Amino acid sequence: MVLVRTQHNHLLNAFTGAEKDRLFPHLEWVPLELGDVLYDTNEKQNHVYFPTDAIVSLLYVTEDGSSAEISMVGNEGMIGIALLTGDGTMPNRAVVQNPGHAFRIKGNLMRREFARKERLHDMLLRYAQTLFAQTAQTAVCNRFHTVDQQLCRWLLLSMDRLESDEITMTQELIANMLGVRREGVTEAAGRLQKATVIKYRRGHIKVLDRLRLEKNCCECYEAVKRESERMLDFPLPLSGRVVPISVQVSAR
Repeated sequence: MVLVRTQHNHLLNAFTGAEKDRLFPHLEWVPLELGDVLYDTNEKQNHVYFPTDAIVSLLYVTEDGSSAEISMVGNEGMIGIALLTGDGTMPNRAVVQNPGHAFRIKGNLMRREFARKERLHDMLLRYAQTLFAQTAQTAVCNRFHTVDQQLCRWLLLSMDRLESDEITMTQELIANMLGVRREGVTEAAGRLQKATVIKYRRGHIKVLDRLRLEKNCCECYEAVKRESERMLDFPLPLSGRVVPISVQVSAR
């Protein structure tokens, strides 16, 4: 057993004392490397992950290998909702977009706690609704809004989940996430940089003016944010100082 002190996961932090007593002793502290696949399309999931300082993208992959992001999960949520609401499989892939760490727990332990149908049960169902809402809004955004607006939405969602104004991501990877041509992302990023909204250099993006980034975005970012704030016990975006938590967990 090791003592881990790190940026907290807001969903974990919303657990009650009794829920923490039952589940926290079984948490594992695991690194998430860029490109790690936490589960693949229609693959049986065995663990639930609560990212702390990493972002995981849920991607839909077509038969020809093309992919597009349908939602993202960071320190506001969890990976593995299908273990609680279905048969443990999903028609998408979960890939680490930004490296970091996560708390991991075996799926059967989370299912057992979920089956108690107490406060945690209702909270995770509300979280599932926010995830579905994000997926639906992403589909609308990809269909009706410009690449510039999609890029702004993606940057804002990423910033909220990293709680930072700096993101490490190449334009090619962003294009894969958005399901658009790399040239389109290059042009959109160039316009934002020319307007001094962002600074981009060798896969490193720094947001210089968040208010203008929000102004240039479509309504999709605010729609996802409002649904999260309505359904969860904590607001998004999560601003202010990040409060660390200390948890005694099993090493990987």
